Amino acid sequence: MGNSAKEHGVDLRQSYVRVAKESLIMVQRYRHAKQMKRAKKSMRRLHTYLGRMIRDVERKAPDMDGELLEAFLKAKQIYNQQTKDKNKLLSWHAPEVECISKGKPHKPYEFGCKVSVISTVNPSKGGHFVLQSAALHGNPYDGHTLKEVIDCYAEDMGIKPKRIYVDKGYRGHDPSLKLNVFKAGQKRLAPQIKKEMKRRSAIEPLIGHLKNDGHLGRNYLKGKLGDKINAILSGVGHNFRLLLR
Repeated sequence: MGNSAKEHGVDLRQSYVRVAKESLIMVQRYRHAKQMKRAKKSMRRLHTYLGRMIRDVERKAPDMDGELLEAFLKAKQIYNQQTKDKNKLLSWHAPEVECISKGKPHKPYEFGCKVSVISTVNPSKGGHFVLQSAALHGNPYDGHTLKEVIDCYAEDMGIKPKRIYVDKGYRGHDPSLKLNVFKAGQKRLAPQIKKEMKRRSAIEPLIGHLKNDGHLGRNYLKGKLGDKINAILSGVGHNFRLLLR
C-alpha cells in the first residue's frame, strides 16, 4: 500500500518499510525459538503500523480512486479481518489463495490450492507417469473430491480404474466407489491388493518431483485459471521428462 500511495503522490508521515521488515523478521525468529508471546507482540506491532498507514492515507487522499483505492480497500480488509473469518485475504498479489492445513510440525500450513494427482500403481520403465492432475479450489475435503476426480479421469482416458488406492485422508468418499477404493491401513485384503497397496506411497515422491521440478510448488500464472493450467502443465512436463530418459 505504501508503494501505491507514493506512486500517486501521497506524502505519508512514515512509510514503515524499515521497522515493518524488522518486526516481521523478529516474528519468524521468536516462533523458531518457541517464544510465542514475543511473536504475537511483534505481530500486533505490524498490525499497528498498518492501521497508522491506513488512517494517514485516508486523511491525505479522501478522494482516491483507481489503483490507490484498490490498494486501500485491500489494506483495510487485511486490517479488519479476524482469525475465524471466512474468505480472508491471505495474499496481496494472489487473493484467490487458500490456507491449507498440513498438520505437519515443520510445515503446519500451505497457501495456495489443493491439487489432485493420479498415477499408476505399477511403474513403467521410466517411472510413474502422471495420469491426471487437477487444481481444486475452495479447500474441499479430500474424500469429497474423489468421485469428481475419478469421473474426469475416466472421461479423459476412456477407461475406469479397477482399483483405487488412497491415503486415510479420503475417508468418507462417495458410496458409489466403495467396492473400488482401498485406504491405507485397511485390513483383510486379498494378496494381490495387499501387494499393490504397498505401492500406494510411491505417489509421495512423485508429488515432490512435481513441486520441485514442475512448478507445482510455486505457480507463476495468475488467478484460478492459472492454477488449473499450471497443474496440467506440471503433469505434462513430468511425463515428457520420463519419455526423454
